[in-house]
Amino acid sequence: MSRDLAARPPEAADIAEAEAFLAAHPEISAFDLVLIDLNGIARGKIVRRHELLAIFRSGRHLPGSILGLDVTGEDVEETGLVWSDGDADRRAWPIPGSLVPLPWTSPPRGEVRLALFELDGTPMAADPRHALARQVNRLESDGFHPILAYELEFYLLDRERTADGNFQPLRLPLSGERPEGIQVYGISELDRLEPFIDAVYRGAEAQGLPVETMISEYAQGQFELTLHHGDALRAADDLAMLKRLLRALALRHGMMASFMAKPFAGRAGSGMHVHASLADAAGNNLFADRDETLAPLLKHAVAGLLETMHESMLVFAPHLNSWRRFSAQSYAPTTPTWGTNNRSVAVRIPAGAPAGRHLEQRAAGIDSNPYLVGATVLAGMRKGILAKADPGPETTAYAETASDDLPPDWRSTIETATRSAFLKDALGERLHHVFLALKRAEYRRFASEVTALERTLYGEIV
Repeated sequence: MSRDLAARPPEAADIAEAEAFLAAHPEISAFDLVLIDLNGIARGKIVRRHELLAIFRSGRHLPGSILGLDVTGEDVEETGLVWSDGDADRRAWPIPGSLVPLPWTSPPRGEVRLALFELDGTPMAADPRHALARQVNRLESDGFHPILAYELEFYLLDRERTADGNFQPLRLPLSGERPEGIQVYGISELDRLEPFIDAVYRGAEAQGLPVETMISEYAQGQFELTLHHGDALRAADDLAMLKRLLRALALRHGMMASFMAKPFAGRAGSGMHVHASLADAAGNNLFADRDETLAPLLKHAVAGLLETMHESMLVFAPHLNSWRRFSAQSYAPTTPTWGTNNRSVAVRIPAGAPAGRHLEQRAAGIDSNPYLVGATVLAGMRKGILAKADPGPETTAYAETASDDLPPDWRSTIETATRSAFLKDALGERLHHVFLALKRAEYRRFASEVTALERTLYGEIV
């Protein structure tokens, strides 16, 4: 027992948090233990109320192979986390501040988020949250405190598909009608979605999620929610929790929340735009304008993101479907460009008060893992800052020209990521190996499938 207690990592939540929560919520009888895997999928188990304090006191064993699963939940032996590792247990510990009620459950349940550690208390290298924590620590050792905020684009869909198996937009709860036309920024669509929107805001408040603006986006049934900026780790936690909240509430309102990057051909894809800045120890924004011009530190960070974008694309676009999002005049960047107040570029400097200046990385899709995205964005920023790199001239019009600086497709970006020393350093060598093994296995799954389109095109012709 003493050995177990000595192995408690300093990052683990204090047992006083659990004691206070149990006292405040006598109605909660069970808890979801949630770990986010490399594909951004929530995995874990449900435990009874009486088990919670022991988990906060001593952690909970989970197999390391939980981080070696593909999107279908199957083991990928090439990760080195399954049979070659003896399917060995690690120990999961609660993340501070993550113990919250689940407002959609009846009878009431709670949730606690977990991070995985080795039995000796060191971070389990394949846990994506630790990759982000390591990049935060690196920047803090340089005197910078990273601030992040994520935007979340998603589709609300009818749970019933069309006769040919395709998705179809939701029926708006108050009218029973499907949205027609794009109606970007439409207020009527939001008004007719009011019961769901109200549930989202009430649920976010119950879980302490800093959810702000909701927007009707650039396709029927597509919406956007923004999260208030904050500490980099907490920002990624909030994004992961918000996706879980949206999925659960959509189900209970007869809809499906989809976080595919491109659920419809010919309609807008869904991004995970990352807003980033750096503060000093007193909380002052180091990206704030200097003498009415962009701060040199901000431009160095932009340059680092542009330089590393080619090698980072597997993190930003991790699945086959992710690559359908990138096309000309689609608001998804196709070139490593930057600009001020320009939504066609990969790295945008939004308009706004000079004191609140920050950058926005626009390449990541909503199907990507927020911890891996955050880690890669911070690593790219840091590389540019340390080198005092110059981003070159900004793009003032639409960034339309195709570029050889980005991989052309999913397979090419897997090969690029495999060779990337930058990505190996950004994620950590072990996580880089596991992530690549998962992506190769996923690619092989698609490559071996004969699709309906292939049968149509080639069945009687060739």
